[in-house]
Amino acid sequence: MDGAGRPAPRSSRPARRAIRSVSRAGIREGTCVKPKIIINADSYETRIAFLEDGELAELLVERSEQRRHVGDIYKGRINAVLPGMQAAFVDLGLPKTGFLHASDLAESLNDLEDISDLDENGDRARRRRAPIPKIEDHLKKGQDILVQITKESIGTKGPRVTQQVSLPGRFCVLMPGVEHVGVSRRIEDRSERQRIKAIITDLKPKGVGLIARTAGEGKGDPEFAADVKHLVKLWQKIDRKATSARAPALVHRELEMTAGLIRDLFTDDVEEVVIDDQESFAEIQVYLKSVSPELRDRVSLYSGQEPIFDAFGIEQQIEKTFERKVWLKKGGYICIDHAEALVAIDVNTGRFTGKKNQEETIFRTNMEAAKEIPRQLRLRDIGGIIVIDFIDMEVEANKRSVLDELRKELRKDRARTKAFAVSDLGLVEMTRQRERSSLLHYYTEDCPHCGGLGKVASLETMLVKLERVMRRISAMGAEKRITVRVSPEVALFFVEQEGRRFAELEKRFKLQVDLKDDPQLKRGEMRVFTAKKAEITKQVVEASLRT
Repeated sequence: MDGAGRPAPRSSRPARRAIRSVSRAGIREGTCVKPKIIINADSYETRIAFLEDGELAELLVERSEQRRHVGDIYKGRINAVLPGMQAAFVDLGLPKTGFLHASDLAESLNDLEDISDLDENGDRARRRRAPIPKIEDHLKKGQDILVQITKESIGTKGPRVTQQVSLPGRFCVLMPGVEHVGVSRRIEDRSERQRIKAIITDLKPKGVGLIARTAGEGKGDPEFAADVKHLVKLWQKIDRKATSARAPALVHRELEMTAGLIRDLFTDDVEEVVIDDQESFAEIQVYLKSVSPELRDRVSLYSGQEPIFDAFGIEQQIEKTFERKVWLKKGGYICIDHAEALVAIDVNTGRFTGKKNQEETIFRTNMEAAKEIPRQLRLRDIGGIIVIDFIDMEVEANKRSVLDELRKELRKDRARTKAFAVSDLGLVEMTRQRERSSLLHYYTEDCPHCGGLGKVASLETMLVKLERVMRRISAMGAEKRITVRVSPEVALFFVEQEGRRFAELEKRFKLQVDLKDDPQLKRGEMRVFTAKKAEITKQVVEASLRT
């Protein structure tokens, strides 16, 4: 802070320890094998890239005016309970009300059979031994409840919330109201799982549950004890604030994206973290000092002149994430299409012809696609329902191999995924947990010309449209001369390529047309005026669309 109480400029804030800097030259040395985290912090947008074998595997973006809300805890008020939907709407004090499903009630925790293989973030993908409780038996309009946001507001939908609060720490997750312990499914060694479970069972306070996270692998009692102590204090603080707060109110804000991702992604397997902003660098160092001091030397401040994402070859990879077609290494390709209800992915052999029979060529293309598709889903942050159209295979063993490869690659994803068996039509239906909008929706908006359709009227279609307009005006019998306004490219097409046909239309309908190009009009638009400059577009153009 300066003398007036204002934050110091970003560039003037010193790091609190000696800074190990990385230049462009240092980046080019050697080959990247272990994962890296590269952070670009601009004034308006922060981007975090997770690299695996030098390739962009995951990209997270947050803008200063579009802060994420997943993980935030609110004291909300029930606006409405809908038994028919088994859901309730919760006023959080945000622009859109939260959506609470009966499966996310606190009471549904009592029906859990096993939480030993939970997702390390506390996701509630667990087997149940009793039906989901009826929401109308537990909630009523005007009731105050404590909820946590699990999914961002997307489109017209408000954020999804749960009463099953979970607080992630560095090595474990604390879940108030759950008398169980669990170990992340990503820790596969049985003896290690048993060792960790014994530690956190001894540490677990009464009235809460604990899940050991992947970062806890190989850690001992001191690390887990410190983490649990911190999480218990945090929950007590939240509980006190929730008791005194007046709904709707924010009672706990999740860590900012950079600190949160360092907590979630910076494991012992990560070779280093490189960041280009000194303020964020200092904040990371302070955070690591309290939770994992041994990792502080792996965090570097980038000092090169070239933009950090250019230096690591990330920017070019980001541009490719918006392309519909993704080429596979052997010449095949996949096409990714977004629809309102689902995402469709089509697999094609493309330039890959293979050296053996057709079945072998198809199998190899499908196997390569099964490896690439999970990477693209993770990179583009695509969630919801996904349908994959693999190339048809005749051999059942090949179908099983492709599905096994797909599921194996999906296990690398932090988001919860599930792939179903190949259908009779050769389709694989799968789901991927969606917490926020995909990168495509985050960075783009619907085209103002096509309205998001991806198509505009062809030039030939516009000529047919003009013919129908002229026929309708001729039938009305009131006009001998009209002015037609269209976009410049349409006007040019009418005059230069279809001038003869245009003249024939004037002669046939005995109607003189003054053609005007209007840069304000889109490709498919047309405006029509009488000789007295009265607009008759609604009567003749919109009517022509129905004929």
